[in-house]
Amino acid sequence: MKEMVLEKTHKITLYNDDKHSFAEVQACLIEFCRHDPIQAAQCATIVSNNGKHDVKSGSFDEMFDIITSLADAGLDVKLNMNEGSLH
Repeated sequence: MKEMVLEKTHKITLYNDDKHSFAEVQACLIEFCRHDPIQAAQCATIVSNNGKHDVKSGSFDEMFDIITSLADAGLDVKLNMNEGSLH
């Protein structure tokens, strides 16, 4: 039986804002994106320094659920088609 592989067709981009602290962003990345604390800190640092960063990729359904939670937490996020692989 062939195993179904979910493609990473979409990505979530997180944008910097003046409303949320570094710790709040990091906590959201840990809770909703399932980042470990180091990964969350690295992503939050990149967002702070560059203004935005792709923080998660996966199937549309998976990304839709996550971006809804991030947006409900007040973060500035956008769902995009994934044109390449994330590192």
